Amino acid sequence: MSVTNNVTRFLDARKTKYKAFELPAEKLGAVEAAQFLNVPEEQVFKTIVTKREKGKPVLAVIPGRHVVDLKLLASFLGEKKMHLPTEREAEQLTGLQAGGISPLALINKGFQVVIDSAAQKFEEIYISGGQRGLNIQLGVKDLASLVNARFGEISRVD
Repeated sequence: MSVTNNVTRFLDARKTKYKAFELPAEKLGAVEAAQFLNVPEEQVFKTIVTKREKGKPVLAVIPGRHVVDLKLLASFLGEKKMHLPTEREAEQLTGLQAGGISPLALINKGFQVVIDSAAQKFEEIYISGGQRGLNIQLGVKDLASLVNARFGEISRVD
């Protein structure tokens, strides 16, 4: 694998087992990424930026075919309401391009991370590697530990 970025360097430094996969550079959704990688689409997760009324945004890591259920997420976090920013706002909040937003690229940036509990059915999942065209396969427990995430039922099939 020739792509090296801050995410792969971070994983290497933490001696975390992972596999990196190069994808086409255009923005692919999680379902398209699963097809490209020839893996079950339930195992490919996407990161959705959500906003609270006040405070730092929350990263929701959910299965590719799902949408964030803002009511479930708000309830899980003890918030009154959660909002979805526009794609442009999400890019401004994270400093990353849509299609490349990853909790691994935003460690130490103050984002709270919630991983949909569907991930717990798998040993490993695939998530963005922090840039378009890079996908990372790693252990669910490793991901949760590295990004200090909690698991919750926060999404539904659209």
